[in-house]
This record gives sequence, structure tokens and C-alpha cells, in this order.
Amino acid sequence: MTSPSARTSLAPALVGAVSVGVLTAVQARINGQLGVRLEHAMVAAVISFGSGLLLIALVSVLTPGGRRGAVLLSRGIRERSIPWWMLVGGAAGALTVGTQAVAVGIVGVSLFTVGIVAGQTVGGLILDRVGYGPGGVVAVTVPRLVGGALALAAVGVVLISGDGLAGVPVWMVVLPVVVGVGLAWQQATNGRLRVRVGTPVTATLVNFTLGTAILAMLAVVVTIVDGPPAALPSEPWLYLGGALGVAYVMLSAALVARTGVLLFGLAAVSGQLLASLALDVLWPAPAGPGVVIEAVTVVIGLASVFVAAFWPVRR
Repeated sequence: MTSPSARTSLAPALVGAVSVGVLTAVQARINGQLGVRLEHAMVAAVISFGSGLLLIALVSVLTPGGRRGAVLLSRGIRERSIPWWMLVGGAAGALTVGTQAVAVGIVGVSLFTVGIVAGQTVGGLILDRVGYGPGGVVAVTVPRLVGGALALAAVGVVLISGDGLAGVPVWMVVLPVVVGVGLAWQQATNGRLRVRVGTPVTATLVNFTLGTAILAMLAVVVTIVDGPPAALPSEPWLYLGGALGVAYVMLSAALVARTGVLLFGLAAVSGQLLASLALDVLWPAPAGPGVVIEAVTVVIGLASVFVAAFWPVRR
């Protein structure tokens, strides 16, 4: 069975993964509210990603690790030792932030998060099984399967709650599931790039560069079709989404090699659920499953991480 010392050494990485989930939930609420205030989701996403790009670019220039990583990245691209697909994780980040700006201000953080649960669970299981993550093939053990099933059960609780989905377009429920699959892939891709360049700073810089470019092009198209955004709001906290994104992308790239894609995703989702519950209690959105249902999903989500991470595996 898995040794107690091995499970204990995993605990700090899981705490970090939970922190990633908390940061993701807070970022989602901020970006969603900025999208509502601007009446233009894509411009809100560009502001979030663009501010994150500026921040991580400064970190890359001012820190020795960031400069070394940039040199290794440039050399790897020239010598083709870093394949192109390691450079496109930012596309999933752009999808995440764009979806946050569109949906979270309407459906709330919790309903958005449970859709991500399903996507991350399925995506994490598949990516671990095929060995896509930086840690190679991670066995799909019975505890991991049970933990994944519990995470999906948390989604089911919301879906059968009825009133929580009243008046919510179907695509607003489906799109977060796609985002969850993309996040699992992004975390694994960033982890592999981080191994090649030696620092999560450079992996994060690559993500934000591509993501900002994608969102800027989409914002131009949407502006041409639907018109310009409303005036920029004056509250400073509405512009913190980029900084939070930098923090959780760097943590993800650093931790996913230690935990595996599935386990990282489950822990991050638990952090999202806890933070989402608190945010939706303090700051309810127009649609949502209700506090009781949200509390049930948090308990199930935490149970899924405990089972997947610490339940003994007998050979």
C-alpha cells in the first residue's frame, strides 16, 4: 500500500492545489463582475489577461530565474527541443477567462465551478492514464476512480436541484465543462513546459502571451459586431483578475508534477467549491442552486480529494 510518509509528503502540494482553486474562484467572480459592468465580456477578459501579462513580464525580466527560463525557452524553440504544443496552453486560459466574464456574473461562481468539476475530472483521468502530464503515467487506482466519481456526484447534486438552473441557457452549463477539460490539459501542458525551462515563471509568461493575443482578436471582432464597452468602472479591485491568474498558473505549473493531473484538479476544485460557497453567500448572483445545495457539493468535493489522495491502495 502507499506508505504513510508518501501520503504525508503529498499534503503540502495538495494545500497549494486547494489554494489554486480559491484563487480561481475569486478571479472568476472578479472577471464576471467586470464583464457585467463593462457590458462587454471580451474586453473584460483582455483587461484581466493583459494586466497579468504585464505583471509576469516584469517578473521574468527582474528575476534571475525568469531570465534563465527565457533563454532556455528561446534555445528550445530554435533547436525544436520544445514542441509547439507545449506553447499553446494559454489558449485554455483564454477560454477560461472569457467564459468567466460571460457566465459568472449571471449564474454565480458555484454553478460555474461544478461544471468545471466534471470537465477536470474526466480530463484528469484520461491525461494521467495516457501519461501526458510531467510525472508520466499515473495509475488510475480505485481510490482515484472513486474520488472522480464523487466529484461528478457533486455536479449531479446541482443538476438535479431543479430551481438552480431555471432560466439559465444550456450553453452556460455546458461551456464550463469544456473549460474544465481545457484546464486539466493546460495544467499538464504547463507542467511539462516548466520542466523544460526550469521555472514556472517562463511557462506562465508563454501562457499569458498567447492568451492575451487570442482574447484581443476576439475583443476586436465582438466590438465590431456588438459595439464598444461601457465606461471603465472606478473600483480598483475589479482589475485584480490578472494578478490572481498569474499566481494560480505559476502554482499549477510547479505543483502538477508532484500530484498528477487528476489529483491536482480534484484538490483545486475543492478550493474552488469552498471559495465559491463563501462568495455566493456573501455576494449572490442572479442564478444559482442555493446555499444548501452548494454546501452539499462542497462536502462531496472535499470527500473526493480525501479519498483520491489518502485512501490506502492495496497492491
